[in-house]
Amino acid sequence: MKSAEIRNSFLRYFEGYNHRIVPSSPLIPHGDPTLLFSNAGMNQFKDIFTGKEKPSYSRAASSQKCMRVSGKHNDLEEVGISPYHQTFFEMLGNFSFGDYFKKEAIFYGWEWVTRTVGLPKENLYVTVYEDDDEAFELWEKTDDFLKKNGRILRFGKKDNYWAMGDTGPNGPCSEIHYDRGADFDGELNISGDRFLELWNLVFMQFETDESGVTKPLPKPSVDTGAGLERFSLVLQGKESNYDTDLFKPIIDKIEELSGKEYFRDDKGIPHRVIADHLRALTFCFSDGAFPSNEGRGYVLRRILRRASYHCRLLGITEPFIYRLVPALAQNMGSVYPEIVEKEVHTTEIIKSEEEAFGRTLDRGLEIFSDVVRNVRSKGQKVIPGEDAFKLYDTYGFPLDLTQIMAAKEGLDVDTKIYEEELERQQERSRAGVKISYDESLPEDMISDFVGYATETVEAEVAAVLSADDKLKIILNKTPFYAEAGGQIGDTGFIEELSGEWKVVVEDTQKQGNAIIHLGKTEQGAKSAPPKSGQIVRAVVDSRRRNHIRRNHTATHLLHKALREVLGEHATQAGSYVGPDYLRFDFSHYKAMTNDELSEIEYRVNRAIMADYPVMPEENVALDNARKEGAMALFGEKYGETVRVIRIKNPDNTNFSIELCGGTHVSRTGEIGAFVITSESAIAAGMRRIEALTGEGALRYFKKRDELVRELGGKLKATPEEIIGRVENLLEKNKELSREVGELSKLKAADVVDDLIQSAVDINGYKVVAVDPGISDRGEMMDMADALRDKLKSGVGVLGTIIDSKVALVTVVTDNLIKERKIKAGDIIKEVAALVDGKGGGKAHLAQAGGKSPEKLPDALKKVPEVVEKFLK
Repeated sequence: MKSAEIRNSFLRYFEGYNHRIVPSSPLIPHGDPTLLFSNAGMNQFKDIFTGKEKPSYSRAASSQKCMRVSGKHNDLEEVGISPYHQTFFEMLGNFSFGDYFKKEAIFYGWEWVTRTVGLPKENLYVTVYEDDDEAFELWEKTDDFLKKNGRILRFGKKDNYWAMGDTGPNGPCSEIHYDRGADFDGELNISGDRFLELWNLVFMQFETDESGVTKPLPKPSVDTGAGLERFSLVLQGKESNYDTDLFKPIIDKIEELSGKEYFRDDKGIPHRVIADHLRALTFCFSDGAFPSNEGRGYVLRRILRRASYHCRLLGITEPFIYRLVPALAQNMGSVYPEIVEKEVHTTEIIKSEEEAFGRTLDRGLEIFSDVVRNVRSKGQKVIPGEDAFKLYDTYGFPLDLTQIMAAKEGLDVDTKIYEEELERQQERSRAGVKISYDESLPEDMISDFVGYATETVEAEVAAVLSADDKLKIILNKTPFYAEAGGQIGDTGFIEELSGEWKVVVEDTQKQGNAIIHLGKTEQGAKSAPPKSGQIVRAVVDSRRRNHIRRNHTATHLLHKALREVLGEHATQAGSYVGPDYLRFDFSHYKAMTNDELSEIEYRVNRAIMADYPVMPEENVALDNARKEGAMALFGEKYGETVRVIRIKNPDNTNFSIELCGGTHVSRTGEIGAFVITSESAIAAGMRRIEALTGEGALRYFKKRDELVRELGGKLKATPEEIIGRVENLLEKNKELSREVGELSKLKAADVVDDLIQSAVDINGYKVVAVDPGISDRGEMMDMADALRDKLKSGVGVLGTIIDSKVALVTVVTDNLIKERKIKAGDIIKEVAALVDGKGGGKAHLAQAGGKSPEKLPDALKKVPEVVEKFLK
C-alpha cells in the first residue's frame, strides 16, 4: 500500500465507526506555551481531554503533522543514522472523549491492522501494562490466536504507562508490535531492530492531583497514536523508512541534482538527513513559522544549518535544499495543500537562509579544523567550550552541529563551559522585561465580554488579587477587550459605585476564560481596597479604543491590498494593533518596491473613501466561514464557531472577509486616512509594514509637509525642484570625492618612494615594515597598493594606530606568490599575533587589527624574521 492509501484507509475506517475526521492542526501550536511544535495527535484535543473545551463530537480521528526535536521527545540526533526516526512525521490516531474505552479501542486497533490492511497475525505481538488485567483479558477475547500463541506480554511503567505530567490525566497503555523476522536482531521493548512498535493505545483512566493522590476519572478516554512512516515501512516491505514512498522521491531528486549516488549504509547519511530536514522545514514554514535566533525559530535554523552541513559532505557548496521543495510539494501536496500554496514562500526562506549560512560556513569549517589541530597537538580529546561557543556566536554553528563534526573526528565537546558562555551572553542581552502579574486564578473563573456592544457597564467583582499598588481585578462581565489576535488590551477605569475606590486600568489580559484588568488604585482615592461581590462601573477609554478600531480595520484592508498586489502568498503572519500605530507581518520573499508600496497605499485609501460597511457576525460555523473564503491567521486555534468580520461592497458581496475577534469601525470611512511609514525584513521570507491611520496619519502628513518646506527653504527651491537640486549636489560631491581620491593616490605614491628606501633584503627580496603615521584606513589602503606596485619583488607591511587600535596591512608581489607560495594572509596572521590581534585576507593583500598599540614597534621590527621563516 502506498502511504496515501494507508492514511486514507485509516481515516475512512474510523469514519465508518462514527468518528469525526478532524484535519491536522498546524505544527505551530496556538495557546500552549509548553510546546514548541505539535508533537502528538492529542495536542489539538488537550483542552477537550482536560475538560476545558466541550466539543460537539465524542470521538474523532486524524492524521496529525508532528515534530519531535526538543525535550524528552527529541529524535534529532537519530536522524539519518536510525532507519526509523524522523524530525517530522505523521501520527495517525483515534480518540474517545468519555465515549468508548478499552474494549472498543482494542477491537478497532486489531481489526484495522489484521483485516483492513491485512498484516499477518503471525508477525504481531501486543503489550499491556503489568497490572492491567482488564486489557489483557480483552485482548484474549479479541482473538484466540493471541492467547494460544502467547502473544500478549506485560511490561512495567517505563514501557506501558502514560501520564500527561506529574499531575493530571494518566493511565495504562497497550501497544501493537510487528515482528520483522529472524533476519533482524533484538528483543521486544528491549533492543534491536527486529520488533517495531506500530500503534500505541493510551487509556486515560486516572487523574493525579497536586497532593499525589490518584483517582479514577469519571469519564475515561482513549488517545491512540500510530506512525504513518512505520506502517508504510511494514506494508511496503522496506527495511528503512527512507526506502518508502514518503522519502524515496526526495532522495531520488537529491541524487539527480547533486550527481551523488545514494547508499543505504552510513555513506547515505547526508541524503537521509537532507530529505528528513527538508520535510520538517517545508511543513513548518508552510504553517507560518520562520527562522530566528530564539525559540522555535532557532530550532528551525539549527535544522536548516545541519542540512547545509550535510550538503557540504556531498561536495555541494551552493544553495541546494531549496531546489528540493517542489519535489516534496508534488509528492504530498494533494494531502497537505498548504505546502503547494506556500511553495514559493518556503523556497525563498530556505534559499535565503542557505545563502546567509553559506557565507560563514566555509570560514567556520576552517576555524573548526584549526581547533581540532590545536586539541590534538595537546594530546586532548575534548574541544573547549569557549571554541564551541565562538563557532556558534561568530559563525552560526549550532552546538549540535559542532558535536556532529567533533564526533566525526573522534572528539567530544565541553558543553558545560559552552552553556556558561551562552548564559553570560544571554544575561548581557536581557532587557525590557515586562511586569508580570503571576498570581494564580481559579480554573473555573469566567468573565463575559460585552465590549462589542458597549464601553461602559455595571458589573460585580468576581476576584481581586493584589501586590502593593498593583491589582488584578476580574469582573463577572466587562467591556474591556483583552489582548488577543494582535490587538492590545483596553485601558480605562473601574470604580466602586459609591466612590469607595477607583482603579486605573493599564492593561487587559486573558487567562483561561477570565478577563483580567491590570492596574493600580488612583491617587487620592479612598483607602478601602476592592473586594469580591462589590458592584462597580467599568469604563473603557473610548478615545483610545477608537484609535485601535481604525488601526484594526485598516489591517484587514492592508491584508486585502497586499494579496492583490503581491500575490496570494502574502498572508498575515502576525500583527500589532495599538492606538498609536499598526504593524503587519506577512510572508513575502523580497523587499517591496516604491511602486508596490504606493499601490498598496492607494488601494487602502480608496477602500476608506468608499466608506464600505463593516459587518461583524458571531457564532458562524468554522467550516462555513472557510467555504466563504474567510482568511485565518496561521497557527491560530479556532473553535467550531467563530466571529467573522465582513467588509461589504455596494452590491453586498464581500470586499474582505476574515476570522477576527477584535474591535472595528462600523464603516471604513471612519478610518480617515492611511499611510505606510516603513517596510522592512524581519526574517527570511518575512516582511513587516508599519502604518498610521486617522489623526496619526494627518500628523504624519503635516510633519512631512513641514520637512519639505524646510528643505525647500535651505535649497532655495520649490517642492517640485528639490529632487533636482539634491541630485546636482550629490553629483558634485561624487566629483569632489574622485578628485580627493586621485590626490590621495598621488600623495601615497610619493610617500612610498621614501618607504622603499628603508627596505631590508631577505634572500634577494625586498621587505618593507614601517609605520606610515596616518590616521585614515582608506589612505592606508591606497599606500599599500602603491607599495605593492613599486616593490616589484617583495613584501610590505604597514602598521599604524587608528582610533587607539593597531591597523595592519600586508602586501605580497605576484612573483613571490607564484614562485615561493608566499601569501599575505599567512604573514599577517603571525604579525597580528604580536600585537594581540587577528586578521586574514587574500594572497596579494591582507588586513588585521590588534589590541596592543604599545607592541607595534617591536612587531614591525620582527617582520623580516617572519618573512624569512616563510621563505625557508
